[in-house]
Amino acid sequence: MSSLTPRPADTEGVRCHLTEGVATIELSNPGRKNAITIPMWGELAALFRWFSGTDEVRAVVVTGEGDDFCSGADLSAGGDAHWLAYMRYVNEAARALHEVPQPTIARVDGVAVGAGFSLALGCDLIVASERARFSEIFAKRGLSLDFGSSWLLPRRVGLHKAKELSLLAPIIDAAEAERIGLVNRVVPVEDLDQAVAEWAAELVFGPPIALAQTKGLLDRAGTSTFEESLAAEAAAQTVNFSTDDTREAIVAFVQKRRPNFSGR
Repeated sequence: MSSLTPRPADTEGVRCHLTEGVATIELSNPGRKNAITIPMWGELAALFRWFSGTDEVRAVVVTGEGDDFCSGADLSAGGDAHWLAYMRYVNEAARALHEVPQPTIARVDGVAVGAGFSLALGCDLIVASERARFSEIFAKRGLSLDFGSSWLLPRRVGLHKAKELSLLAPIIDAAEAERIGLVNRVVPVEDLDQAVAEWAAELVFGPPIALAQTKGLLDRAGTSTFEESLAAEAAAQTVNFSTDDTREAIVAFVQKRRPNFSGR
């Protein structure tokens, strides 16, 4: 196992712990339902970039401290930064999350609104508790979408539904979020940790190179032609066939056992 750069240190606002290949990021601003301050945006971006340069991490879970995921940006902590400079912090974190090669899971309990909702949407999978609530609340704050929601939301629910969620800014419950395809799975709150852990463990045992290739192919599909997607698939599959993991998968299939993927 190795990393290209040292792992960013935990702070009061953002903590990260690594257990058996799963990195769990916990937002910690419980007095404001884990709203994200300027320093926290920078800390998130640093962690996301670190994931891209390490093979210690096979899957990433993003969650919030206590009973809420994230209530968005902490605008009360804007400091002296010009708002354009502030948005650079937001955008850098969004870009860094989008570039994480490992599969990412948002573990959502309580509120996920504004940039908090966008943060969850930026993850590959969303597992929510039955009491989770979601809203693109920006319009009710006199704001427009950010943290990539203008790109992410229509790809999840279609353009017209995205406009409804953004222009009217309703708060929707977990059941409705699941019905319209915003979240992958809704479970009772007491089962949330187990459900997330099961999916994360499954991803950890998967082939890292192939999963990263598949994630990239799907993320680029919306802006690629069919021919471009075929060419990208061929290039990705060529990489896969050169790996130890693909050879291990073939041997394991013949031997009727679970493959042991090394990420090589």
